[in-house]
Amino acid sequence: MDAAGLVDHYLQLCEDRDLDRAGRLLAPGALIVFPGGRRFATLPELASAATGTYRWVRKHRDRYLVGAAADGVSVTSLGRLYGQWPDGEPFDGIRYADVFVLRDGLIVEQHVYNDLAIAVASRDPSR
Repeated sequence: MDAAGLVDHYLQLCEDRDLDRAGRLLAPGALIVFPGGRRFATLPELASAATGTYRWVRKHRDRYLVGAAADGVSVTSLGRLYGQWPDGEPFDGIRYADVFVLRDGLIVEQHVYNDLAIAVASRDPSR
């Protein structure tokens, strides 16, 4: 599987909440960083941290950019988030960029950037 294919497969497994299989694509001690600098050691820890932000979320994975990293391969997934807020209202079109570093066929870093916090704030003007 090529680098973009591995990342796409990983993201699909995460969306499907098949966290055991997705975790097998992570190198031991992989660095997972989400907006706000929140770091997660495991995928179940990451999934539980999202509780209350939305009922569910998925990604329109629009394109991948692949390049060289210091000692591996860099893959960036660009696209839009869609899903359902806790109150049941749907959302779509929220930008995201996921930046991965792969080494020896495994993900060693995942950095997530998105406009989810901006979308949440626009739903609640008191924020």
